[in-house]
Formats: sequence, structure tokens, C-alpha cells
Amino acid sequence: MPRARSSKDNQTDLLQMGVSEPLRRQIRDRLLAWSHTHRRDLPWRGERDPYRIWVSEVMLQQTQVETVIPYYLRFLSQFPTLHSLAEADLDEVLKVWEGLGYYARARNLHQAARQVMEHHSGQLPADRGALLALPGIGAYTAGAILSLAFGRDAAVLDGNVRRVLSRLFTIDSDPRSAATRRKLWNLAEALLPPGQAGPFNEALMDLGATVCTPRDPHCTDCPLSEGCQGYQGGDPERYPARVQRRSLPHYDVAAGVIWRGDELLISKRYTDDLLGGLWEFPGGTRESGETLEECLVREIREELGIEIAVGDLMMAVRHAYTHFRVTIHVFHCCYLSGEPQALGCADWRWVRPGELDDFAFPAADRRIITALRGNGKGKDHTEKKR
Repeated sequence: MPRARSSKDNQTDLLQMGVSEPLRRQIRDRLLAWSHTHRRDLPWRGERDPYRIWVSEVMLQQTQVETVIPYYLRFLSQFPTLHSLAEADLDEVLKVWEGLGYYARARNLHQAARQVMEHHSGQLPADRGALLALPGIGAYTAGAILSLAFGRDAAVLDGNVRRVLSRLFTIDSDPRSAATRRKLWNLAEALLPPGQAGPFNEALMDLGATVCTPRDPHCTDCPLSEGCQGYQGGDPERYPARVQRRSLPHYDVAAGVIWRGDELLISKRYTDDLLGGLWEFPGGTRESGETLEECLVREIREELGIEIAVGDLMMAVRHAYTHFRVTIHVFHCCYLSGEPQALGCADWRWVRPGELDDFAFPAADRRIITALRGNGKGKDHTEKKR
């Protein structure tokens, strides 16, 4: 959330956008009335346990509701209380999270649970500053927890709310700029109905998810269309301003399915790395002038201190991360010599193929496991980040 501004500055911004008190009341009343009959039926709706609300909000960061629901139910089945999450090993948490992506969320959730046990007597704090001090909790998640779990008058600003507000008040400035974020937060706070922030925040998010959609919004079904400046102007999809995407860099990665008899070698990523704490088939990024085979021999030597013989290409997996793309070229390899050491990884194991399900792997490595079991072996797979 942006740094605090004076009440006078905030009121000036609102007046410039034509946000009068009668308009605020109209938006609140119409949206809450609409929500009464159009509220989405979600597993966490009506929940008042701060822990469960926290888990749902963390999972919903950058992930669609339909994807989150089964993970949310499975996670709470495994870790029904904050205490049970704090007591769990990180490997166990990552395994339950496996496939949901953005694994830093799981690591932060686990670390924050332990901090709550240590510093807040096992109870998620109802104080904004204390919430923001916990790993993985930002302004949006803090607002959601405060309004939904504790009934506080706290605003939220996720992608859905940002889109609704931008269209209501034709905000066409760069949504990434500090000035635009401040304006949107100011609006979100100004519209809150005292004592009903939780239901209002849910209604705003529902409206953005089901009616005020990014493409082809259903404006004729919107309870706010009469006062929506974007709709009245005839081009609601113009808002929020579209940011031109940069082309993502691409890297070639070589990975080895390293056999020693009927066992395979897997390695664990450092906790603070991308995909930290997950297991993988070892390898690394090809450097300039290297063949993929040379890259793999070098990476395995640097990471694990062993010598291998690179065999046939097994498959290629294309994967898109937030800031770059990779093609993982997977080779069958034969272990030659040396005792594995954790030189460039957190840990390593020799495992049988049937034991791979005991470990949490990234989505791309799961494709390799599927191929090992005979499903699509040798084909070119494409895997995109959610």
C-alpha cells in the first residue's frame, strides 16, 4: 500500500474524479444488493477462521479460482490449523502445493506460520503492521485478512478490483505507476461501507471476475453500469491501460536422468532459489559455445561432483516462467564415478522410479516423470506456467 497521504490530498483526488458521497452510497448499495443474489459459492466464502482465509488469499495470488479450489481443500485437509502447518516440514508443505506454481508462496506461508507461533501465540494478528511484517503478506493480503476475518474497514486491490475501479472512473494511466496505485487505493478505501468492508470487498472481486471481465465485459448485467464512465463512454475495455509486454528471454537447459543400475539421481534446489526446496533432475543452463551434452557433463560435475556419460536425448520440455522461457533438453545418462556431493544444490538422493512420487517436483520435471513411466516418452512437450 502506498505511503500515507493527507486527508486533504485524498479528498482532492476524489473530487477530481467526480466521486461524491451520493455516488459512493449508490455504488455501495447497488453492489451489495447485486452480491446478495450473485455471490460466488466458494469453499472459503463465509469462513471466519483467519488461518483459512489467509491460506485462500495466498493461493489466489496470480492463480485462477478454479485451479485453487482443489488445492485449498487438500491443503487444509493436510494442515487444518496454523499450528499443524508450522509443525510440518517444508518438504511436506511443498509436496501438497505441488503443481500450484509460484512456490515462494508456500515457503512464505510455512515460514510465516512459524513466526506466528513464535511471536503471536499461534494467532494470526489483527494488526496491519504485524501482518505486513510476515513473509508473503502484502497490502492486498493484509486488507483481505483484516476485512474478511476480523471485520475491519480495510480495502483490497487485486486485479479484479483494479479493473472495476479503472472502468468506473476511466483511469487510463499506467497501472504500474506509484501515482496510479495510490489513486486506486484511495478509491477502494473511499468506497468502503463502514462495517461491511468484507462483503463489499468480496462483491467487488466477484463483479470483476464474472461481469467486468478483461475481454467482452457483460456491461448490461452490471449493477454499476449506469454510473460507469467507461461504459457510458462506449469503450470500457480501454481501461485499465494496457501495458506493452516485453519479449521474454529464452534459455536452453540440459537435464540428466542419471541411472545407476535401477536407481535415478535427483537433486534438491536451494530454498532461496527459483523453485526453491523442490527436487529436480539435475542439470543447468547451456553456456555460449557449449553443446548440450558438454553443458550437462559440466553442470553435473559442478553441482554434484560426479562423472557421467550422456546418452540419448529423451525429450524436450518447453516451460514459461514469469520473466523468461526455457527449453529443457532431457538426456538419459549413465553414472560413471565419484561420490555425489551437494556442491551446487541443497541435497541429493538415489531413488527408484517408483519412489519419485514421494518428492515435490516442478511441473516441467513432472513431465519427465510421466515420460519415464511410458506416457509420451521421447515426444516434445510444452508446459506453461499458470
